[in-house]
Amino acid sequence: MFRPGGLCFEPITATWLYSELFTNGTLTGLTIHHLKPSKSQRTLADQIRRPSTVASSVMTIECVNPEGLRFNQMKSSSHQTLETRMRPILMKGHERPLTFLRYNRNGDLLFSCAKDHTPTVWFADNGERLGTYRGHSGAVWCCDISRDSSRLITGSADQTAKLWDVKSGKELFTFKFGAPARSVDFSVGDHLAVITTDHFVGTSSAIHVKRIAEDPEDQVGDSVLVLQSPDGKKKINRAVWGPLNQTIVSGGEDAAIRIWDAETGKLLKQSDEEVGHKEAITSLCKAADDSHFLTGSHDKTAKLWDMRTLTLIKTYTTVVPVNAVAMSPLLNHVVLGGGQDASAVTTTDHRAGKFEAKFYDTILQEEIGGVKGHFGPINALAFSPDGKSFSSGGEDGYVRLHHFDSNYFNIKI
Repeated sequence: MFRPGGLCFEPITATWLYSELFTNGTLTGLTIHHLKPSKSQRTLADQIRRPSTVASSVMTIECVNPEGLRFNQMKSSSHQTLETRMRPILMKGHERPLTFLRYNRNGDLLFSCAKDHTPTVWFADNGERLGTYRGHSGAVWCCDISRDSSRLITGSADQTAKLWDVKSGKELFTFKFGAPARSVDFSVGDHLAVITTDHFVGTSSAIHVKRIAEDPEDQVGDSVLVLQSPDGKKKINRAVWGPLNQTIVSGGEDAAIRIWDAETGKLLKQSDEEVGHKEAITSLCKAADDSHFLTGSHDKTAKLWDMRTLTLIKTYTTVVPVNAVAMSPLLNHVVLGGGQDASAVTTTDHRAGKFEAKFYDTILQEEIGGVKGHFGPINALAFSPDGKSFSSGGEDGYVRLHHFDSNYFNIKI
């Protein structure tokens, strides 16, 4: 059960990392090292008070200079060495692969979803687990938090979407469908929610608009609007509200992005096959001002789109299928996560799987760095609202919380 007051259910293993920045006037490379874990079980506070010794390097941020050369080796001792304190926190609270991550609007709470049926909330500053929300009987695919951080909505493979009280963990209402609920998103004002459901026995994939009552006692399960997918057998992996709740933007397995009228249900725009994704769209993330959004796909690309006109703005190319995308609210950076198909993970070395979060310059479309650490494909990414930290969730069941050091904000390419 959820326990308020910041209590943890079990000691949390937080693996702190130490990093050094080697420079001769410009940023060239950042090497981050694991600390040896304690022999005894310690709480997060113990880990902070009693750090261990430095072991082998496990993660590297590689930065590219204007000539396109990549540096990730140490400079000679004659060069000035600057110490930095980027310390990723390894958070183990799920027994199955992660599926989704979301910060609340204030950025002090981080919510995680996984295939273990139990959404979890963490303190976003130190990675301490605050509590869990128990009630689903299937994998939880997605979640969203109201702007006042009072309510949580989750979508699950158990064919339901649930409303929760964030503070108490109490289940407020259950929306029942005849198919798995894949995606959820609160509207501006939190009076509506858009929920997508998969194709299932006798039903087509669809987008449902639900009205959210201020008083949970008045909540009803009826849909205000239902939008049927043109290809009913293909999943709609993500649907979000457009500017001023006037439109709904969706993307899924048919590789098409669609913009719908949120009042009439009319299809307003659809992405051009020539410039759009060639394979399934796995993720969709919108900018804080709702002016543009980013999509990731199995075609090994991420694309930046204008929210109103659906004009393609930028394309970011990587070498692995993209499972998750996120945009920095502070800098012109996007981050992509993915990796080889999860079914092949057990037969491949983690270094060959390319399980790292790749950072790109939003404007120049150049890769500026990569953060390693996961031992499986990355399925979820999220930036904090202030842009000073980001989190990643992987097939390995871990959440990695990264607080950027000051040098990150001075990266130039």
